[in-house]
Amino acid sequence: MSDSIRILIMDDHAVVRKGLAMVLRLEPSFEVVGEAENGRVGLEAAKRLNPDIVLVDLVMPEVDGQEMALALRKSNPNIKIMMLTGTEVDDRVFDLVAAGVEGYVLKNIEPGELVRAIRAVAHGEAYLHPDVMRKAVERMKPQHAPAVLLTPREMEILEWMATPNTYKQIASQLSISEETVRSHAKNILEKMKQPNRAQAALMAIKMGLIKL
Repeated sequence: MSDSIRILIMDDHAVVRKGLAMVLRLEPSFEVVGEAENGRVGLEAAKRLNPDIVLVDLVMPEVDGQEMALALRKSNPNIKIMMLTGTEVDDRVFDLVAAGVEGYVLKNIEPGELVRAIRAVAHGEAYLHPDVMRKAVERMKPQHAPAVLLTPREMEILEWMATPNTYKQIASQLSISEETVRSHAKNILEKMKQPNRAQAALMAIKMGLIKL
C-alpha cells in the first residue's frame, strides 16, 4: 500500500456520498478515488480503480452491499471492505464478518472515529463499531468454549481486541510495544483458528471466553 489510503465510496444517496467524501478529503493521507451509486457500478469501479478500501452502504439498489461485498471478496481479495449501515444493526453482520468484511460502522459515527476506523482497517486490523459489537452480542446464543489455551497476557490482549481501540492504543494502555501486541494478536488468531480480529472477538464473546 502507498503512503496514501485510496478510498472508494459506494452509497445510493448522493448527499451521503458527497458528505463522506468531503470529510475524508480533509485527511492528508486519504485519497477518495471514486464514488458509486449502486453495487453494480461499485464493482466495476473497484476493478478499475483498485482502491485500498471501499466504504459500502449495506442497503443499495441493483446489487446490495452484502452481494457486492461477497463478490468483491472473490474478485479483489486484497481490497479492504468497510460496511456502512443505519442506526440499527442488520442481522447480516455475522455473514459479512464471516465473509471477511474488515469493518462495520453505523452512519451516525463521528467523523474522527470513522477516520480512526479506516486507518485501523487499512493497517490490517478489523473494526466493529461498539454499538454493532454490543447488539451483535445480544443476538448471540452462548456456546461452550473449545480447548483454546491462551496465556494470561493473551487473554488480556483478547479482551482489548473486543474494544474499538487500535493495536497502538492497546499497546499504550498496557505499556508495551505495538509490535508485541500484534505478535500476541497473531498467536491468538492462530490458536482460535480465526482469520481476523473481529471474528476472534465475536467468537470469544460467543463462547464465553470474555465478556463485552
